[in-house]
Amino acid sequence: MKNYRHQKIMEIIQQREVETQEELAALLGGAGFTVTQATVSRDIKQLNLRKVPSSSGRQCYAPSSAKESFDGNRLVGILKAGFVSMDAASNILVIKTVSGMAMAVAAAIDAMSIPKMIGCIAGDDTIMCAVRSAEDVADVMETLERLIGGN
Repeated sequence: MKNYRHQKIMEIIQQREVETQEELAALLGGAGFTVTQATVSRDIKQLNLRKVPSSSGRQCYAPSSAKESFDGNRLVGILKAGFVSMDAASNILVIKTVSGMAMAVAAAIDAMSIPKMIGCIAGDDTIMCAVRSAEDVADVMETLERLIGGN
């Protein structure tokens, strides 16, 4: 049962922005799982979930890289150091960087686990980011702009 619940948690946090354990418990309840806040807290720890900035500016749960733990300020610093501009084409976000910085910036963006962003491919000075849908691109762009300008 725990494995099914863990799969459902991962599905939920990838489809929507979940800010609290109570909200996650309610969503699990709606999916047929009877859980307490304590159970959800243990699940979050076991799944190595962390809170990341959402497109709305609040913190929401996202998967954490099991291989490495990143300092959010360091990631934003890398993003700020390499970022030049960005533009959208359907559900693809194209980010221009300082020459030679695209791979580092793409790795930082991927490590941030920005909701609605699927992943990045980098060249020398250009990154192509796949976003879940064309409608979600504006939210992702706002999140990146807030990170670049707001931190």
